[in-house]
Amino acid sequence: MHSDNARSDENLTDSMKMFRWGRDGGRPPAGEIGVSPEWFFKGTGAGLRAHDEALEIPEYAEDGGEEAEIAGVYLISAAGQPVRIGMTQGNEFSDHGFEKRNYLYLASSKLRACAIGPELVIDPEFHSVPGQVSITRGQHSVWSKQIRTGEAEMCHTLQNIEHHHFKFAGHRRPGDIHVHFLGADCLSFGEGVRLSPGDLVQIHFEGFGRPLRSSVSRADTPSQLVSVTPLE
Repeated sequence: MHSDNARSDENLTDSMKMFRWGRDGGRPPAGEIGVSPEWFFKGTGAGLRAHDEALEIPEYAEDGGEEAEIAGVYLISAAGQPVRIGMTQGNEFSDHGFEKRNYLYLASSKLRACAIGPELVIDPEFHSVPGQVSITRGQHSVWSKQIRTGEAEMCHTLQNIEHHHFKFAGHRRPGDIHVHFLGADCLSFGEGVRLSPGDLVQIHFEGFGRPLRSSVSRADTPSQLVSVTPLE
């Protein structure tokens, strides 16, 4: 997601520093712990959408943009052990317009609906996975891109990513299910595309079954002040 250069560490952005840390320490030897990756909370399962369901841009959002990824799906066993059930195609869908205002808005820009499916693949090949993402508006293609994901395309090994997610005791509550989006390196937003209501986003990675399709909608109610009332 970044291009390297010869600038000194003092002049690097925080994003580039994270990239370099991952490049240098995200692939530790087997059995060892590497540097922590960057990750963000997408919200509870209430924001998760299925194949062919709409991804809504809230009334307070500035934008809604696709993020084509593979997601790991995990179940925490009765003994507190994370178990990877499988992997699936995902559209993380974030508010890139809000994020662009200031990097510190990145965390809250992620609190949007997202989609996975339609297939859950048990123990898939995840070394280097080719795919394609496309956006259609009516009968016309707006944008499409060949993409690739997998461990060979990432700074971190899957094992290192999973360790740094599940090292938190709060992420190992028996019975919980986790969906972890594993990163994207290609966004239509970065090429000047802005999604509109009615657009159809299709994501297809080889070996992961049928493509994931998500339409885009926008809330038509005006944003209102949320008031907190005191306890009586």
